[in-house]
Amino acid sequence: MITIRRSQDRGHFNHGWLDTYHTFSFADYYEEAQMGFRALRVMNEDRVAPGMGFGMHGHRDMEIVTYVLSGALQHKDSLGHGEVLRPGELQRMSAGRGIRHSEFNPSATEPVHLYQIWLLPRETGLSPSYEQKAFAESQRHNRLRLVASPTGDDGSLTIEQDARLYLATLDAGALVTHALTAGRHAWLQVLRGSVDLSGTPLATSDGAAISDETQVAITATSPAEVLLFDLA
Repeated sequence: MITIRRSQDRGHFNHGWLDTYHTFSFADYYEEAQMGFRALRVMNEDRVAPGMGFGMHGHRDMEIVTYVLSGALQHKDSLGHGEVLRPGELQRMSAGRGIRHSEFNPSATEPVHLYQIWLLPRETGLSPSYEQKAFAESQRHNRLRLVASPTGDDGSLTIEQDARLYLATLDAGALVTHALTAGRHAWLQVLRGSVDLSGTPLATSDGAAISDETQVAITATSPAEVLLFDLA
């Protein structure tokens, strides 16, 4: 079963400095039917104006994954990390029993376009931690590259949840497949371009929940970039 979440149906707020879309209920956007999918709780697509950002604020008991599509995002946290996240890099922050951080667009001229994703952790009260890794386009060109997993397999980020995240950059006409074992589910997010998901067309920023299927088949109908979640 495939359930589509169209881009235009998401919650949308334009605060001037922040243009944000919420796939699931978040902040001032609430829909009882859109509270997440499996362990996936937040899927926000943000565009942050030059020189603007989110001041220091706190989180608890959440796995937070950030991916920049264009521009750059400066991160600082209460653990002492200070990094700049750029396209091709993913950041994982395990909030655990408590962490504070800020996110800021350091450019004076260029907006930053990013996805921020929250997953529920396997348990509460874990030690907070932070990780950032780059994944070259050659590693994900026309293939699903594992970028996050519970055990850090294949050089992926380590997340505190039974979830595996895959990133792919696809040429038009390219096909990638992913097998789902019994009892597993998937979420596909189209970051850019367009794809066909097992006969269902998806455009930029569309998402899809996948259950009771044995395989996910993704064909790019234009040059595309996708993020696939394999979830318990």
